Amino acid sequence: MSIITISRASCSKGRIVAESVAENLGFECLSREILLETADRFNVPQPTLMKALHDGPNLIERFSPGKERYIAMIKSALLNRLKMGNIVYHGLAGHFLVREVPQVLKIRILADMKDRVIEEMQRGQVSEVMARARLAQEDRERSSWSNYFCKVMPSDSELYDLVINLKEISTDECVAMICNTITMEKFTFTDEARKQIEDMAFAATIKATLVTKYDTAIVTSRSGRVVIKLPQPMRGIEKTKGEITDLLSDIHGIHQIHFDIKSNALPRTAMHK
Repeated sequence: MSIITISRASCSKGRIVAESVAENLGFECLSREILLETADRFNVPQPTLMKALHDGPNLIERFSPGKERYIAMIKSALLNRLKMGNIVYHGLAGHFLVREVPQVLKIRILADMKDRVIEEMQRGQVSEVMARARLAQEDRERSSWSNYFCKVMPSDSELYDLVINLKEISTDECVAMICNTITMEKFTFTDEARKQIEDMAFAATIKATLVTKYDTAIVTSRSGRVVIKLPQPMRGIEKTKGEITDLLSDIHGIHQIHFDIKSNALPRTAMHK
């Protein structure tokens, strides 16, 4: 059981590499399928989800939780697919959504700008000037998104186990390198790693359920024992606990919920002044 994520800029042959790797290994290849599953499950339009994963936040969005809500939903759908194993994921924000998932082979593919421009010209039937402008805008959006949500740039090598530059390496050679690397013991799922990703997927499911009302909730889970932390102090803690418990009533597998909520109720002396 193994998982591979492939990150790349637009028109960098990432889809071709991902599909070839999946075919060679007999893995499932996922990208936009995750958005379709998220849209169906949470009744959110796919273009809205795509925008949440692609566009850098504008000024208003920096002070509202809109994108974070959609990303929580997408992460839930992705982790619940990844826990099945033997998957190559090359969708947007893979480097962000799986940062804490253990024993995942994280790949970054680089392509020469001249080759990217040619592909964009052919794909969009546009001039070289227009193709360069489109790619520059695309790169800016992805960098803005990653810098805001990940606090690092997508080109930062620390996010990846292997960075492959296609300028001097063919796609076939790139595929072979990835297929050879995934056979390393460190990228083979142990029982412990499998259990960890199952817990992460379960916590993500709970987070996605709570996110429309409690978007700042921090959720962890271990074998059905769930911890829910609300960073901001709350009034009416018992009421809040009851609301959260009701929201999660349809999720099977929760054995125990521990709440970490601080009160912001006024002291009794202050209330009587």
